[in-house]
Amino acid sequence: MADVGVRPARRADAAAVAGVQVRAWRQGYRDLLPADVLAEVTAPAALEVWRDRWADAATAPPSPRHRLLVAVASDLVVGFAAHGPAEDPDLAPERTAELITLLVDPPHTRAGHGSRLLAATADLLREDGFDTLITWVFEDDEVTRTFLGSAGWAPDGTSRTLDMGEPVRQIRLHTDISG
Repeated sequence: MADVGVRPARRADAAAVAGVQVRAWRQGYRDLLPADVLAEVTAPAALEVWRDRWADAATAPPSPRHRLLVAVASDLVVGFAAHGPAEDPDLAPERTAELITLLVDPPHTRAGHGSRLLAATADLLREDGFDTLITWVFEDDEVTRTFLGSAGWAPDGTSRTLDMGEPVRQIRLHTDISG
């Protein structure tokens, strides 16, 4: 069995994290986002932008409560998760955190990496004093909704519509991480 685990991201992981993001988006969002939008956010130029942003997230997060974690298998980055205090105006950021993203490289899905990232995220957030975790998902993203639902997440009744040349609806999920 390969060595697997979750650790804080390092600057050297930024290219791998951006690559996972682009591959996961191309596969997972191909039926959820307009084709031109998906092509733009996964193009080679976008990959460079994502790499720089993930390098910043690993080395200079906006606060000590923002973190970028990577899932590794035999020293290969196979997934990542980013979290921080919730920014939605109807939430208390001192008690509610947001799972900003959690993605696993398509060839490495269904191997426990997403669950390990989710557990590590919840553990760190509990240590930071958070008791609720939220995330935004595309309403039609059954894969993510099923995964999170199996871990105790549920819709909280809040939704938003993104303008991506056509309306794309998201719903907010939440879970109790108090423990």
